[in-house]
Amino acid sequence: QVQLVESGGGLVQAGGSLRLSCAASGDIFSTNAMGWYRQAPGKQRELVALIGRGVSTNYADPVKGRFTISRDNAKNTVFLQMNNLKSEDTGVYYCNWKGVVSRSLRLGDYWGQGTQVTVSS
Repeated sequence: QVQLVESGGGLVQAGGSLRLSCAASGDIFSTNAMGWYRQAPGKQRELVALIGRGVSTNYADPVKGRFTISRDNAKNTVFLQMNNLKSEDTGVYYCNWKGVVSRSLRLGDYWGQGTQVTVSS
């Protein structure tokens, strides 16, 4: 099992900033990618940003230029710096981990519990 602990959500005014953190722990052999997804009320969960091995990153078009994803490989932690937040960024943000699980040496895909981000206009 791999556990993901998220932090950093909250309420912020439009134009403000928040920084999300997600620490992965447990049965980790190697990490392939970590990322953030979000789900707005009444909508499907969607990719926000993804970071692979090294420095490869991928961003959803609506957040490009405003959000930055980074990773501390030694601590299996991923961060999402969110600037110039907009009301449409409101939602539950979920951390995702993909990698190889130690016990089975098989690929695993795990999710955090989610953290609420609310942007008031």
